[in-house]
Amino acid sequence: MRTARRDTPVPKTLSARLLTVLAALIGLVAAGSLFPGAALAQSPGTPAAGVAQAVGLHVGDGRLLERNGNDFVMRGVNHAHTWYPGETQSLADVKALGANSVRVVLSDGYRWSENGPEDVAAVIEQCKANRLICVLEVHDTTGYGEDAAAGTLDHAADYWIGLKDVLAGQEDYVVVNIGNEPWGNTDPAGWTEPTTAAVKKLRAAGLQHTIMVDAPNWGQDWQGVMRANARTVYDADPTGNLVFSIHMYSVFDTAQEITDYLNAFVDAKLPILIGEFGGPADQYGDPDEDTMMATAEQLGLGYLAWSWSGNTDPILDLALDFDPSRLSDWGERIFHGANGIARTAKEATVYGGDAPGDTRAPTAPGTPAATAVTDTSVTLGWAAATDDTAVTGYDVVRVGDGTETRIASSTTTTATVTGLTAGTTYTFAVYARDAAGNRSARSAAVEVTTDEGGGTPGASCSVGYRVVGEWPGGFQGEIAVRNTGSEAVGPWTLAFVFADGQSITNMWGGTATQDAGAVSVAPASYTSTIPAGGTVTLGFTARKGDTNTAPAAFTLDGASCVTA
Repeated sequence: MRTARRDTPVPKTLSARLLTVLAALIGLVAAGSLFPGAALAQSPGTPAAGVAQAVGLHVGDGRLLERNGNDFVMRGVNHAHTWYPGETQSLADVKALGANSVRVVLSDGYRWSENGPEDVAAVIEQCKANRLICVLEVHDTTGYGEDAAAGTLDHAADYWIGLKDVLAGQEDYVVVNIGNEPWGNTDPAGWTEPTTAAVKKLRAAGLQHTIMVDAPNWGQDWQGVMRANARTVYDADPTGNLVFSIHMYSVFDTAQEITDYLNAFVDAKLPILIGEFGGPADQYGDPDEDTMMATAEQLGLGYLAWSWSGNTDPILDLALDFDPSRLSDWGERIFHGANGIARTAKEATVYGGDAPGDTRAPTAPGTPAATAVTDTSVTLGWAAATDDTAVTGYDVVRVGDGTETRIASSTTTTATVTGLTAGTTYTFAVYARDAAGNRSARSAAVEVTTDEGGGTPGASCSVGYRVVGEWPGGFQGEIAVRNTGSEAVGPWTLAFVFADGQSITNMWGGTATQDAGAVSVAPASYTSTIPAGGTVTLGFTARKGDTNTAPAAFTLDGASCVTA
């Protein structure tokens, strides 16, 4: 861990850090020779016989899985919420850069002001609103046994039990990280018993969430205690839904140390991820973040970079002053570099992400019906399709002369088709699709004849477009859509054209469909209505070439908008 910039920081003491570096220099970090992987491989990484089926995120065969059995690989960052409770925009900013998960720093009240039930509930809802898997951790345990101010894992366990009502029903979205780096460098062998006891205490209290446990030695396990005792701790959880977290900083400065450690857990079918890691060199050493990220990607393991912003040592800030448009070199590396978040993160299927293994197509949607027909547009509505997992969207096609052309997409059962010719008959049909990309049979078709004339549809609107940040080959953009009319608009379709080959890779606040440079955006559930005088904001990341010209014009439901 690296602490946040506060009046009461929790620094690793100089002596502790020097001991860590000295250990690295004399070879104690070569845990592969001191604690061979064979010591871990005593039994398969599966729950005990007779344990009930997992209710959300869970472990199977040494992997973190979602309720539907999809393999979930965390790609995200740490965020110091307990010290910066006002930085609530950070979760949206992290998501905008492509993350699928976030580890949120909380306090159980032992060392800092306690994050109470209402605050924790709000954090969970913010994670869900931003389609992030939320790892919640108590930071007060950091360096116990060496740092006299640190709290115990037992105290942290009581805190989680006190939040039982808040956590109930969130098993698909929340992982409980009992305590951050819960043992220092003094007698780290003492880590095993209280860790085991805390796991048992949470399960006895009825918590069913996946539990995460951090290593001793300030999270870096340079003496191999967690590695040697992982099986004992894992077997203490009757559900088998426990994940180990290693923190990788200057101790892990060679490729061999990193690959040996991670492979030992994988070979033993014990679930592990890199719960914190740093890359920039400091006075203690130079972590090999390239190998960390490459090995995590090769083995399909999660990683959570430290940290979004607000560090005592700002060299570890991914974003400067919590500004997503001002990524540091470390932030650029994490989000946009090789094996980085933008290239490797996949959204959890509970939010509609990919669902490997699903081969069953949805049923066909109902026959579309036409409403709000004008000379250049029509709104179509249809009965929903059904699916064995979930229908994630619909594609509207125009049918004619034995061919069909996709002209609109929607996450709801309505879509507005624009750009039509007055006094012309069109035939439309609809397909449904699920998270795995399976497409239904085509619906029955409907014929629609546009009006002879009378102008464009009636929505009044203005659109503000800006580039939030750019990097080689890509950029982040924002679109603010304002309803300047006297009546609410929704559901709506926003359309515009990129002139320089830009291609949207991810969007929040809406769903983008792109054909060459033409982009059509359907709203998300929480942006589907724009009240009179109201504004919705869409964010996105996109690929680009050397030129990145802003779109020249926007239409809302076919009506031209003023460009703000």
